[in-house]
Amino acid sequence: MRVERSDGSLASLRRLNRQRVIDALRTHGSISRAEIARRTGLSRSTVSSLVADLQADGLLAERAEPGGAHGDERSGDERSARGRSGRPPILLSFEASAGVALGIGFDHDHVRVAVADLSSAILAERAVLIDTDHEAREGLDVALAMVEEALAEAGVDRSRVIGAGLGLPGPVDQIDGVIGSSAILPGWVGVAAEEELRLRLDVPVTVDNDANLGALGELAYGAGRGATDMVYIKITSGIGAGLILDGRLYRGWGGMAGEFGHVLVAGDGVVCRCGNRGCLETAASATALVELLRRSHGDIMVAQMIALAKDGDLRARRVIADAGRVVGVAAAGLLNVLNPQRLVIGGDLAPVGDLLLDEVREALRRTALPTAADQATVVAGELGERAEVLGALAGVVGASAQSNTFHTPTHPGGGFA
Repeated sequence: MRVERSDGSLASLRRLNRQRVIDALRTHGSISRAEIARRTGLSRSTVSSLVADLQADGLLAERAEPGGAHGDERSGDERSARGRSGRPPILLSFEASAGVALGIGFDHDHVRVAVADLSSAILAERAVLIDTDHEAREGLDVALAMVEEALAEAGVDRSRVIGAGLGLPGPVDQIDGVIGSSAILPGWVGVAAEEELRLRLDVPVTVDNDANLGALGELAYGAGRGATDMVYIKITSGIGAGLILDGRLYRGWGGMAGEFGHVLVAGDGVVCRCGNRGCLETAASATALVELLRRSHGDIMVAQMIALAKDGDLRARRVIADAGRVVGVAAAGLLNVLNPQRLVIGGDLAPVGDLLLDEVREALRRTALPTAADQATVVAGELGERAEVLGALAGVVGASAQSNTFHTPTHPGGGFA
């Protein structure tokens, strides 16, 4: 879709168009100028000008397409041009040597850290279990020690870090980076996480909700590749949604968009951690399902529940199927309002596959508008527990390229504060 000039300045319009080019590069990896124009709706002259700017900033590398490996994605003009000249089209990608990005993702019981170059190649990655009752500063201490280890493993000097992304399971105010109410990590509530991490790392930092980053991760590297309008639903101890609209993450006015777990599904249901009764989380979160099975299976964990379901255990299969139906009924409203082309189910329950997804699909067929249900492909997430940290990396690469703020640390070569 072409971006037209409105009341904003030409500089604002150019920034918007630059972001579209960056998003196309981030989503598709290696891509030609003509294909960027086709996917963004921008004119070829505009794309050429923006690409030239990104190259001048040292952000892009180009190479000839080897053997036409991406022939199916070339435009008709490219294919015919190649037929006349015999020369492969030139593909663009982020310049790997321009720096590295850090991704840090907290969940209810673990933290994951990854280092990637600007071509999105993962250079080092690690994860550790962490106490769910930890305080924010304690959690940051653990994460930063992991960052140091990951940078050392990757053989990367701290001075090459261009930015960091942090994911947390709770609403994040996008103005000041303060964490809102969260029963999953209560030690983070009210903490200015962005400022805390920026002071420690001395690089630009972005902080976001874990479901938002999971959506970015699946969009860039997983089940959402090629989609422009997508809903990502993460089912773990809580339930959240990441909304991709017209290729961009939608957070809402105060960062609260996607609090899908608190959609009402049963007016006389269980009291939720938010104080309301009958929220989706109380009926379909991984924690709620395990609690139901403990009546018959004793002290069971989520991984054991999934293994039992795959082995044919009727009780485990029943609670997961029931969860799929209620998630589908709740998601029908999202389909009717947003009309996404893809619905990605991630989190703890994604590995059960069609046992869950078939129930979601059937509920959507019964409760969503027929056209909206037909147009939305329902798939499982592909990235598992890595979705959020990979989304954090994708966000850093995109934000750094958009602002061109390649930050020089105040203490180059020194350890983390």
